[in-house]
Amino acid sequence: MLHDDLQLFHTHKIATENWLKSIVIAHNFCPFAKQSLTRNSIRFSIIDDTAIDNCLQLLMDECEHLDTDDTIETTLLIYTSAFADFEAYLDLLNYAEELLIQQGYEGVYQLASFHPDYCFDGAKPNDPANYTNRSPYPMLHLLRESSIEKALANFPNPQNIPKQNVTLTRKLGLAKMVELLAACY
Repeated sequence: MLHDDLQLFHTHKIATENWLKSIVIAHNFCPFAKQSLTRNSIRFSIIDDTAIDNCLQLLMDECEHLDTDDTIETTLLIYTSAFADFEAYLDLLNYAEELLIQQGYEGVYQLASFHPDYCFDGAKPNDPANYTNRSPYPMLHLLRESSIEKALANFPNPQNIPKQNVTLTRKLGLAKMVELLAACY
């Protein structure tokens, strides 16, 4: 890796780790994230490619990596140069979900989606609830289904997590959520 590439990797990884610590973990958006971060079992895959076919191939490469490395619990695919437009990102997400099915990974891995301009279907762009899925960069979060099932089996009322997150972000308010995300960079 060249010096500039290494610096770019660290810049994006640090911002993503800041987001995990100061938003996702600090506000308990995902009650399971802290353990994965503490165990160093999150893989950060920095992708600067802009071609959707290449980005999808890199997703498959990450699936294959997870197939062979059980020390990694989950991968964050972080797109540094592509998918800044939320609609283009949603296209990537749709293609990625279809590809997981086509390649036999349905039930093995699951995708969660995060984007700086994330907006839930039917929500207004300035709804603080969108910040439950807003991140410093466009990302696909590749999770092991078996790990999700195991974690949820020992967690009381996991179906309440999204509702609690929405309630919290709305209580904190838009200005606070904007401030928290901006502080990650």
